[in-house]
Parts: sequence; C-alpha cells; structure tokens
Amino acid sequence: MQKAFLSGLMMEQPLLVSQILSHAQRCHAPTEIVSRLWSGEIVRTTWGQMALRAAQLAHALQAAGCDVGCGKRIATLAWNGSRHLELYYAVPGIGAVLHTLNPRLFQPQLIFIIQHAEDEIIFVDPHLLPLASDLAPHLRSVKKWVVLCDALQLSANLAQCSAQNHSLGLACASLKGLQDYESFIALHSDQITWPDLPEQMACGLCYTSGTTGDPKGVLYSHRSTVLHALASALPDVKNLSARDAALPVVPMFHVNAWGLPYSAGIVGCKLILPGPRVDGESLFELLDLEGATLTVGVPTIWMLLLETMRQYGRKPAKLSRISVGGAACPPALSDPFIQEFGIEVNHGWGMTETSPVGSLSKPRNTTSPIAANTLHHRHGRPLFGVQMEIVDEQGETLPHDGKATGELIIKGHWIAKNYYGQPRKNDIPSGGWFHTGDVANMDSEENMQITDRTKDMIKSGGEWISSIALENAAMRHPEVQEAAAIAIAHPKWGERPLLLLVRKKGDGASLSLEDTDPTLIQGILATMAEQVVSWWLPNAVIFVQSLPRTATGKLSKITLRDQYRDFTFPPESPQ
Repeated sequence: MQKAFLSGLMMEQPLLVSQILSHAQRCHAPTEIVSRLWSGEIVRTTWGQMALRAAQLAHALQAAGCDVGCGKRIATLAWNGSRHLELYYAVPGIGAVLHTLNPRLFQPQLIFIIQHAEDEIIFVDPHLLPLASDLAPHLRSVKKWVVLCDALQLSANLAQCSAQNHSLGLACASLKGLQDYESFIALHSDQITWPDLPEQMACGLCYTSGTTGDPKGVLYSHRSTVLHALASALPDVKNLSARDAALPVVPMFHVNAWGLPYSAGIVGCKLILPGPRVDGESLFELLDLEGATLTVGVPTIWMLLLETMRQYGRKPAKLSRISVGGAACPPALSDPFIQEFGIEVNHGWGMTETSPVGSLSKPRNTTSPIAANTLHHRHGRPLFGVQMEIVDEQGETLPHDGKATGELIIKGHWIAKNYYGQPRKNDIPSGGWFHTGDVANMDSEENMQITDRTKDMIKSGGEWISSIALENAAMRHPEVQEAAAIAIAHPKWGERPLLLLVRKKGDGASLSLEDTDPTLIQGILATMAEQVVSWWLPNAVIFVQSLPRTATGKLSKITLRDQYRDFTFPPESPQ
C-alpha cells in the first residue's frame, strides 16, 4: 500500500512556449530583433512588435483550419529571419507543431520527410520558390504555400522565376493556395490570449539527417523545449542575459538553432538573424555592426570567420564568446580565437535527439589553470537535466578517468524516447538510456570528450584508432586547412587509415598522392607523430580540393568511404 505524502502548496502551471513570448513582450518589448534578408537589407523589429505579429499569425493559422490543440504539422522552408521567428512562437502557441525543413537536403529526402510528417502548410522563403515548385507535385498532404514576404516581393519573385524559365514561373505560381505572408496575417487581430495547453503536447518536429537510412523524426514537447531553453541560458552554458546580443549562425532549421531563439526570449537579449549569407566577410560585418557578444555555429563557419578576422587584424567589436558544436572542433581552429583574439570558445555536444544541447565546456573553480587552458578541446560537462555515462560493448559502465573509452549513453528531460511515426519496437531507450553511437571518455570532473563515432572508428589489428584524433593532429600543421581520416581495408591489419587533406587557401589546386611534394607529407606526418602513437599514423595521404559535407554542415564520411571504397594502399606501405 502506497504511503500518503505531504503535497507542496504551490501553483501548478504548464511549461509552454507561449509563456516565453508573453514574458519577452512584457519585460523586454523594446529589445531589438535584427534580420538580414537575402538581398542584404537589414530589417529591424523588437520583441514587443514581434509578439504582436505572432498573435496575428496565430489567428491566421486558426482561420486556415488549425484549431487550438490540433497538432497539425506546419512546416518552414526558410533561413534565419524575424518572420521565421514569428512562426517559432505562433505555431506551437496554438497547439500545432512547427516542423523545420532543411533546404540543403536532397529533394528525395525532403519529399520523404514532408510526406512522413504530413505537413499541411509550408512557409517558404521567396528565393526558395524554385525548390518549392520542384517538391510540390510529389506532396499529397500540403494544402497551402505561404511565401515569407509581402505581395510586391512575391510578384517580383514570380516574375524573376518566369524570366529564368517560363515553365518554372508557371510551376511556382501554381503552388496550392499560394499567398504572401503579409497578406496571410494582415486582417487578423494582434491581440491574443494564448490557450492553456498540456505541457506534454508536441510543439516542434526535427528530422535527423538520415546518413544511415531514412531520416527519423524527433518530436519535441512544450515541456522539453522550455526546460532545454532555460538550461541552455545558464551561466555555465550560453551565459545569456538581457545585456547580450546573440547571433545564431546555426540555421533555425537545424535543431531549432540549438534552442537560442527560445533562450533569447527567456532572457530578453537582442537577437541577430543573419539569413543565408554566412561567409566570413558577411558574418564579420554583421557581428561588428550589431555589437554581437555571442555567436553559435559549426566549425566550418569559424574557419571562414577566423580567416576574415586575420585579414582585418581584429575581432568584431564586442564579440566575447563563441559556442561551437555540430561536429568536432579541432584545437588548431579553436586555439587561435582564444590566443590571437581573446574570444572565449565553448565546445559543446548534442544531437537532434537531445534537443540538442547535452554538454558544454566551462571550467569550475576547482579546475587547474593548465586544464582550464585546454578545456575547450573537450565537449564539457552535462547540463543540469542531463545524465551521461560511457559503457563498454557489454553495456558495463566505465570509469571517469579521462582514459577509458566507450559508447556515450544519455538520458534526461529533453532526450527523445522514441521516433515520430515509428513502431513502438523502435523505442530509443535501453534501460532508460539513449545510446548515442558516439565514442567518448569522461574525466573526474565529468568533462566529456567525443573521440569518434562508432561507425567512423578504424579497427587495425584488433585495436581501435580514432579518426578525430588523426584529423586534429593533421590540422596542427600550418599548411592543412581541413582533414578527414577514413578506414580502408588492409590485407594484414584488417583496416588502416587513409588521410584526406585540404591545403590552406592559396596553396594550389587538387593534388594526388603521386604529385604532392613528399617533403610536405613527411612534415605533416612528423607533426602528427607528436600528437598520436606511431602505429596510428595513416598509410597514405591524399590532398583534395574540398571535402564533402552533409546538409547540416558536418563532414560526410559516408560519402568519402563510398568514393574511396576501391582504394588500395601502396605496396611499400610500412604498416
């Protein structure tokens, strides 16, 4: 018989995304939201003005058939901008589900995702109309397309499509229920009482990139989204406050821009939305002009920004910290931001299934000065609300000594428990833990470091080699811009590493193993030998012009393995 317990005498309110917007509207109404359009034009609004427009959008969605609490999937095919931000709040605010689509995906993947989610309305950036017209004939569920612009710009874009190709212009104009965004919301009230909803109700949907099969949908709840946004804003995570100006370079279609649009609403900071132009020059200009204090994104972006900063000989005026995630950030990239420009670099880890922030690197008051100087090389401690362990192949927990390496498993308040639309037999947890597929170690201060993906490890002579460690070591050489290590079959050792390198800008065109200066290769191997044991060193080094990437900007090793599946090591290989 269960014992009675003494209940606390506190109010109970559901955790809802709409509460974030209401708070920002009341407490931070004058704070700016800045958007840069495709054309380069800067558009300024405020949290207060955005909240009024989100109310109009909510009413417009209801008029279009999205009843309160309906759970209908409303999709976006758009970059970072203020209209996209209005959708972030209005769609879940009425109990529908915001489904962000990645325009960089291959069209068959997008078609699969939209059909699987059964999206009914898609909001699309005007310059993505050609993509929308290609997708539309294959989509059964979509009833309406809304273009994120006004009527004048929509007409101009349709005319441009026709000028490029008459058939394209007709296809764009024939999208079901085609309407511009401003006309869609114009006749509706900007006042709303956001409905009370169950906090377990779904509010957002993101799909994995599908590198090992069809993409899988991760369905976030209001509760998980609000808790993730709160935890992400804490001092030992993004350290956000009302005095910050935050620029998410990571797209809003990539796991909700790592929760920053919601964390920004909670603290009321200035939000700077860069649109699709994130080359080094454009990014530097916007960070500098708008006084950004924080920016977040993947390592590829920081390579471009670092080059620009070195050209200018300075950092953007107020930029004090960078959060990097989405892929491993080599020390050769993160160290210069700290050592040359005095910018704090916080390395984090997460996945679509973890909403996504699971950990971030920040020192404690007990962290030694020496360890603090290299802490950004690791992926940091788990946030409050997240638990992490590393386990061996038998599922046994391994010690947190910074050496023992195993698969990272995780559980917490914003970790997925199963995939959307999948049979219950495909539930994620094993004993309550999500198995990430990442290989990691943890030290005595609970700092975690990813050493590889399980599928990217190289097994040589029965021993494991970390591809990430090889890549980081290669990038220590001053002439190496990017590196990728993959496993190649070997008759004696089973597998051995092949290293693919991109030289720094201006160092020439694509080079093969045969016509590359052997002295350069020996120099790179010598640099690597200072970082890794000798038997890890690659059997062959090939210079390429570029490395393939996934739609989310990660290095696509599955593409490289396919490209080099018939590669054989030179017979003189010493291994």
